[in-house]
Amino acid sequence: MEQTSQVVNEAGTSPAVEEVVVERAQFQPLRGHAPVQPAGNMDLLMDVTVTAVVELGRSKMRIRDILQLGPGSIVELDRLAGEPVDLYVNDRLVAKGEVVVIDENFGFRVIQVVTREERAAPS
Repeated sequence: MEQTSQVVNEAGTSPAVEEVVVERAQFQPLRGHAPVQPAGNMDLLMDVTVTAVVELGRSKMRIRDILQLGPGSIVELDRLAGEPVDLYVNDRLVAKGEVVVIDENFGFRVIQVVTREERAAPS
């Protein structure tokens, strides 16, 4: 669809006939895009070993009390039973989850991955 218009001065006449052609814009159809690949070569990092620790809870004890620990001793932790436990990777909190038992082995089921801000905060 084309439209033309003329420039008109205050007297209502056109001093120089100048036509402007206006056309509707034509765009290419949108296509699905490929997933964004992280910068660099991630394959270089796939074999890097990291330390992962699942922390059930913490407790402060005097050395005298630690030396008295033996089989059957109970250490009270700062967590309630059923409360999510923390997963640390290289001493950084990464996720919260729950302890599960699979074929008589303990495992960790991720419930929540912590946000970038929570990971950056010192523990």
